[in-house]
Amino acid sequence: MVKHIYLDNAATTPVAPEVVDAMTLQMTHDFGNASSTHWFGRVAAHDLAQARHVLAQSLAVTDNEIIFTSGATESNNTIIVGTALQRQHLGKHLITTAVEHPSVLKPMKYLESLGFEVTYLPVDEQGHISITDFKAALRPDTILVSIMAGNNEVGTRMPIEEIGTILRDHQAWFHTDATQAFGLIDLDVKQANIDFLSASAHKLNGPKGVGLLYERKGINLPPYLRGGEQERDRRAGTENVAGIVGFAQAVSMLTPEEKQRRQDKYLGFKHQIIAALQAAKIDFEVNGDMRAGNLQHVFNLWIKGVPTDVLQMNLDIAGFATSGGSACTAGNVEPSHVLIAMFGKDSPRIHESIRVSFGAYTTEADITAFTTALIKIVNRLLKR
Repeated sequence: MVKHIYLDNAATTPVAPEVVDAMTLQMTHDFGNASSTHWFGRVAAHDLAQARHVLAQSLAVTDNEIIFTSGATESNNTIIVGTALQRQHLGKHLITTAVEHPSVLKPMKYLESLGFEVTYLPVDEQGHISITDFKAALRPDTILVSIMAGNNEVGTRMPIEEIGTILRDHQAWFHTDATQAFGLIDLDVKQANIDFLSASAHKLNGPKGVGLLYERKGINLPPYLRGGEQERDRRAGTENVAGIVGFAQAVSMLTPEEKQRRQDKYLGFKHQIIAALQAAKIDFEVNGDMRAGNLQHVFNLWIKGVPTDVLQMNLDIAGFATSGGSACTAGNVEPSHVLIAMFGKDSPRIHESIRVSFGAYTTEADITAFTTALIKIVNRLLKR
């Protein structure tokens, strides 16, 4: 029987047992609607307030600056579209990068259809943007800059602090999609002059369907979802209290020491894989930047001569969950927009790369089993 090993943690993570316990207790005993005024509602509201405090502390912000959403996609859309519509009297120019998540790129494209102008900053072959390019793109009529904290496909960390410093005396608001970075690296939104931040619980061993939006005090975007007066009238809809409690439990487990321990562990896994591939004389290259400070849980490999979909399928059959450097849409495999931005549309990398991503429960034995299977599969496919 095939043993299945999960190496796709950048897509989602298994829910931690402690999170399951916290959510189960909340759903079983404190199941009230947090907007209700009776005892059951007050208990749920108390749970909600406690969770909000934990998440606010993790970002060193005030409780009132945290808005709960269904996830980073909702947060990103709320921030990008809401800012554009609210501030268009100040200008209609926005800046982002060519390697953002679709939940940033698609709202930007939507705004372009409404007459807004968007600058998509290019990246180099390690996935970094140029500060020189950013400064050149910044205009008096720029109203929003949206740049991810770390890339979900190659793990490259963006110069968020430097960008925030540049924007300190500019009218543009600054948003970072921290979906991959939150919980792995420390983010000081005040020091980095960040006005908005998005995150999702399911990327850090919390539940799916819950996320947060940090909104700096004094901004007050109009609600993206209209209806009830939940979240201080900033996001309508009955709060997912159990999910929010689970989110807070997951974050409370991520001390600065634990974050560093995980980063070190993941970097060790990368070196373990590289050493095994080199010993087996597999022709490969790393896509992205492995240096300290980047997101070490994401590892993107170009296995030369082996198509992404073929390799991923063979790994799946062997019991290993990985991700391609591409997304499947309506049955057609589309090359990764991130790898295209890094290497160009004619590079063989965009059709021959896989993403391996590690998590809290990934072990050295898992990596040994993976490299053994990967080497065997590649040799077979290349008929070596």
